[in-house]
Amino acid sequence: MNKNNILTVAIIVIFIVGVGALIYSGKNNGNNKTETVAVDEHGHSLPANAAVSSIADMVDKPAPDFSLSDRDGKVYSLSELRGKNIILFFNEGLMCYPACWSQIASFPKDERFSNTGTVVLSIVVDSADDWQSAIEKMPELATATVVFDKGATVSKQFDMLKSASSMHYGSLPGHTYVLIDKEGIVRHVFDDPNMAIHNDQLIAELDKVS
Repeated sequence: MNKNNILTVAIIVIFIVGVGALIYSGKNNGNNKTETVAVDEHGHSLPANAAVSSIADMVDKPAPDFSLSDRDGKVYSLSELRGKNIILFFNEGLMCYPACWSQIASFPKDERFSNTGTVVLSIVVDSADDWQSAIEKMPELATATVVFDKGATVSKQFDMLKSASSMHYGSLPGHTYVLIDKEGIVRHVFDDPNMAIHNDQLIAELDKVS
């Protein structure tokens, strides 16, 4: 076979391979297309078409009304707390040890919150009976004001079950702070997938509204 014939055969082979690749690519872009699986900030898979809530949209708007009880049966409601600044800490409760527990326990230890006429409520979806096991493991939790969100009713009102920090999308809140001023207006929202302690940041925000 002379050089011209060899060149011709090579061109034909390249053409066939190229056409085959285009056809295969077209099939993969059609019915056989592989879908990307969505994950949250923690790397956990999310339901199809899952959307992260836009909780920051509530800033400068009236807070949703709420009524929550602590383990002694004392009720805390938005209307009854009018005239005080309110910090709501939505968290995963029992399932979030030690991150959420450490934040909850830090609130009563920090005198800066009591000096600003502020009520700090740590909101968990657990029952009061179940929460007792947390207190037994970390006794300082007993001094914190923990309120129990039965059926995640208030968490749903504040759209906390689909936050970026939630490790249980649609079922539990994650690690989110909401600051409500004395007039019942939301002034600050912060969602933290890293689940750190944010007392300094909250005090700085309180200084802006006090």
